[in-house]
Amino acid sequence: MGRATGIGGVFFRARDTQALAKWYEEHLGLPSFWTQEAGPTVFAPFKADSDYFPAERQWMINLRVDDLDSLLQSLLEAGITSETRPAEWDSAETGRFARIHDPEGNPIELWQPPK
Repeated sequence: MGRATGIGGVFFRARDTQALAKWYEEHLGLPSFWTQEAGPTVFAPFKADSDYFPAERQWMINLRVDDLDSLLQSLLEAGITSETRPAEWDSAETGRFARIHDPEGNPIELWQPPK
């Protein structure tokens, strides 16, 4: 039987596609096409009433990052605020997390897996 071998794309609607694509590339280094580095990927539906991300959003992208602290600093310098919850989102087992939002309000989880 055939099986999925990785994420082939993430597609979502936007009011200003060009501006949003530019924002993702400028602030997260995420061009429209890129080859991912090998690493863990989680594919998990959440319960409809989960409060892990905003109820009015049907999806949230999680991006693996190599240096969460330096990325958060560069985002802050660009005027992009982040949310961290060290007691809740940082652990030796799962790694470290932070949350930002793109200009259209979509939640983005940044994840530095444990080494």
